[in-house]
Amino acid sequence: MKALLQRVREASVTVDGAVTGQIGPGLLVLLCAEPQDTEAVADRLLAKILKLRIFSDAAGKMNRSVQDLDGASTAGGLLLVSQFTLAADCSGGNRPSFTGAAPAALGQALYDYTVAQARKLHPEVATGIFAADMQVALVNDGPVTIWLEMA
Repeated sequence: MKALLQRVREASVTVDGAVTGQIGPGLLVLLCAEPQDTEAVADRLLAKILKLRIFSDAAGKMNRSVQDLDGASTAGGLLLVSQFTLAADCSGGNRPSFTGAAPAALGQALYDYTVAQARKLHPEVATGIFAADMQVALVNDGPVTIWLEMA
């Protein structure tokens, strides 16, 4: 699985003019499943996302995770958005190929599984809608943007 994490001051997802998910300070996570991915891979990726120390401590060093900041006024939300385009292969020309993304049924199953697991492990989880035409708005904090891949 692939994930693009962005530390945000706020983020939201809108579908057909309605907000489907929004958070204040925390992490916007764009998720992409690949054909070989399993629930075990999703578990490892989620564990890394929740423990990654990319929030500032009192000394201004990136030393706190989104979980360390639960309930704090400075961070804590998790917005999970499916994004198959993270699997884009642009090596063959000017039009990306998305054959590296999981088939829709597997992609949705792994996205839904990841969301369910995140809700068990973290108190504030919001989402987009799988396969919808989504508009994502964010205020990047830092900016801090991290690319993760798990196999």
